Amino acid sequence: MAGVLQRAWDWLAPPEVPLVDGQLVKRQRGAPPAVAAPAPPAAPAAPAALLLEPPPMLRAAPPAFQHPQANQHVQLAGLAVGYRLERSRRRSIGMTVRPEGLQVRAPLATSLAAVERVLQGKADWIVRKLAEQQERGRQLHSARLQWTAQAELPYLGATLVLALGVPLPGRAAAQFQSEGVLQLALATDAPAEQIRRRVHAWWLQAARQHFTARLDHFAPQLGVQWRSLGLSSASTRWGSARSDGAIRLNWRLLHYAPEIIDYVVVHELSHLRHMDHSPRFWATVGSVLPDYRALRQRLRDQPAPAWAQDEL
Repeated sequence: MAGVLQRAWDWLAPPEVPLVDGQLVKRQRGAPPAVAAPAPPAAPAAPAALLLEPPPMLRAAPPAFQHPQANQHVQLAGLAVGYRLERSRRRSIGMTVRPEGLQVRAPLATSLAAVERVLQGKADWIVRKLAEQQERGRQLHSARLQWTAQAELPYLGATLVLALGVPLPGRAAAQFQSEGVLQLALATDAPAEQIRRRVHAWWLQAARQHFTARLDHFAPQLGVQWRSLGLSSASTRWGSARSDGAIRLNWRLLHYAPEIIDYVVVHELSHLRHMDHSPRFWATVGSVLPDYRALRQRLRDQPAPAWAQDEL
């Protein structure tokens, strides 16, 4: 009986039987059922350390703006910002955006949460200023001066071209030509640092001469008298004035157009009448330079080029 049942099953069974790997095999009627091939061994599990590493898209992105001495981080307007927090005996929270980044000063007892609430309230302004400083840094780097023969420098709103290997009369070290050429008593293959020092010495003389002429031009119009002129190399200030009539002007101003230099000269001379930035002060500036706001903006928008690598 068992043999009869087996033959009946063989007759009724489908001619194709799926294997475990999804492939179909043919078998003849009456043949014994096919035996599935053993499944391949499973791949070894990944090490535990690899399982803990997040996928690339989930890893933390580097800060968009990072102070070189950052000790705190915060998300502002959707961007990661690393800032330097300093605590002191002060009464309020203050912040400054400089070329190196955001610096925050807070009272000793103020919590970090309170500091970050203030930053969030100024988030758009902070991010905008950080972006401006970052762009200014890129412009400054691209405008870094190259101290070679035929190098070009911005000078009084135009271009000054260096000419080396040109004989000069007497013992002159440098001589300016009216066509915008500065001749230097140096060989064409002189080292870059030697060229820079020679140009800088001439530049200081030219700056003092130009500034003196403009101070003498505007002082009578403002009803003030200046006493002395000093040249400054500050990286963040264009000028200063003391109540005794002492004026300091940054020699880098000579890179700018004459009308922009005039704005700084008038600004400092106006301080001899008002040692503040009150409405009366700005009215004094505007009395001789009605377009001082536009000139001030041009000064802010045009960074002076770096003269040396350590200025970047």
